Amino acid sequence: MRLFFTLGCVLAALGVGLGAFAAHGLRNVLNAADLATFETGVRYQMYHAFALLVVAWAIERWGAATATYAGWAFVVGIVVFSGSLYLLVLTGPRWLGAVTPIGGVAFLVGWGLLAWTAFRG
Repeated sequence: MRLFFTLGCVLAALGVGLGAFAAHGLRNVLNAADLATFETGVRYQMYHAFALLVVAWAIERWGAATATYAGWAFVVGIVVFSGSLYLLVLTGPRWLGAVTPIGGVAFLVGWGLLAWTAFRG
């Protein structure tokens, strides 16, 4: 439980930092489309950092292994989805766009597992 709560806090703080970096440091460097792509990565990172806090609560509440799996799915989703968007914008290789949906699937798996955890209670 503490691990996912800590990861949620750290990833949220990192999201705030990356959002500020985009708004202030990249605004004059990137075109509008690339800036929007970067901001999408930040937005999904923030959503799922908060989801990790919910996972920590679910583990405390129900102690289900599925909640732990959901947490790891969210972590993988953040790294793959948001990470691939950050790298795509900052380094340029467009093939990274093909990797991004894998992170999206990890997010979907995480939400499904979290829903199952709550349903099974």
